[in-house]
Amino acid sequence: MFDDARSKKIVLVSHCLLNQNSISDGTADLPSQFNQVVDILVNHNIGIVQMPCPELTCLGLDRGDERGAQRPLLEENTRIRALLCEPENLETLRQMADGLVRQVEQYQQHGFEVVGVIGVNRSPSCGVETTSKDGAEAPGKGVFMQILLETISNRGITLPATGTKTQQPEASVENVRRLLD
Repeated sequence: MFDDARSKKIVLVSHCLLNQNSISDGTADLPSQFNQVVDILVNHNIGIVQMPCPELTCLGLDRGDERGAQRPLLEENTRIRALLCEPENLETLRQMADGLVRQVEQYQQHGFEVVGVIGVNRSPSCGVETTSKDGAEAPGKGVFMQILLETISNRGITLPATGTKTQQPEASVENVRRLLD
């Protein structure tokens, strides 16, 4: 089954790495996608599963405040993080994580290699090594990434995760390369 041209390798990728139009106002560093990261995945024949954007899903494109871009970035990210931690949003994030893990399980059950998860450091939702908290970039995971990785682990699955930053393309490329090795 599935013995055709496909590579049978996939990776879960944060939404905004493939669609900068989804991120909070004032924070896009790129016009569309993070080409350096996308190019590595394409060149390695790895299928890209674009995860849903937790912030867009829970808070909308304006993140619940049309003037959010007027605040300093880390202050705005902290506000967004607090909103994501509200009970109804946490439930939405759990449902999103559960749906992604069901996809991972399906791929694995059919012999596909799920290479890992690529997130966005400093993000209040998808940070892997760092997130925004208390007005600063701090070690730790974003709200959604924490839920996703816990859900993966609770299902007995081991998947590595790495973070990227559009402002640090060389380091991001290196992180993705390490994930693929």
